[in-house]
Amino acid sequence: MGITKDEGDFLPASSTSAKARKASKKSKGKGPSTLLSTQPAAASSGDHEMGDNMDFERYPLDDRTPAAKKAAASALKRGVVDAAEASAAMDEDGEGDDDEDDDSVMIDPSSLSRPEPVTRIQISSLPGADALSFPAVNFVATSGLTQRRKVAIPPHRMTPLKRDWIKIYSPLVEECGLQVRMNVKRRWVEMKTSKHTPSASSLTRASDFLGAYALGFTAEDAIALLRLEELYVESFEVKDVKTLHGDHLSRAIGRIAGHEGKTRFVIENASRTRIVLADTKIHILGTFSNIKIARDAICALILGSPPGKIYAGLRQVASRSRERF
Repeated sequence: MGITKDEGDFLPASSTSAKARKASKKSKGKGPSTLLSTQPAAASSGDHEMGDNMDFERYPLDDRTPAAKKAAASALKRGVVDAAEASAAMDEDGEGDDDEDDDSVMIDPSSLSRPEPVTRIQISSLPGADALSFPAVNFVATSGLTQRRKVAIPPHRMTPLKRDWIKIYSPLVEECGLQVRMNVKRRWVEMKTSKHTPSASSLTRASDFLGAYALGFTAEDAIALLRLEELYVESFEVKDVKTLHGDHLSRAIGRIAGHEGKTRFVIENASRTRIVLADTKIHILGTFSNIKIARDAICALILGSPPGKIYAGLRQVASRSRERF
């Protein structure tokens, strides 16, 4: 559709408001209309007469004819329908294939034969079984070289070690079959295996026994590591639970020990453990579950709980353990 000067001024596509239409009406009859930058302008100022007689047309975005638009719409609609039909056909074919696959997988149980029983053949009856026979396992034969171990003894435990040397030396030689000697100059105990050593773990258990004695446990308590299984030694410090200094640290250690060691004895008897207080370090000897009971009670005392509250909790623990046994 062409718009000329006689018909009216050309309006841009965005000028659809009432204000724009009003400004357009006022500009009528006041002179030649001004072309917008979207329309082809005249080559020079002398060509205004030619521009007044020319018709300017705005090209639409879709320049196809109505017939072409109608044909494209019908083709699109036909394509959507074809796609839907193809999808439905594929679904039907897939279901059919699944049914056929299921039919092919089904097996007639009557055609199956019963499995034959498995017969076990001894290795000794096989040819060449002599090469598979091995002698009985012996610790001395498998150890190869003699094993040695050294356990360091703190200076403050050398005097008790000399006093209790018979109690320590006897079980190591008689029960573990080890050769033991005390090196006074270098302050350690040396051990090595022999042909009388019954098992490979004897040297490790003997090291744990001497290590517990070096921490401060008595020989009677530490010897349990040689004769009982599942016994451990756990060590921690007061600062691992709570950072204390000066008098606060001294009071925490006093709460753990109690008057003349009463609190420590109560914890040991209730949890069936042994406790050593070495300044700010605490060592507990016992099984895993019993160590946990004693450790919880000691941590509560370090954090400031009164001993009476700890006694009540230990009394409940002792009653439950008696009922269990």
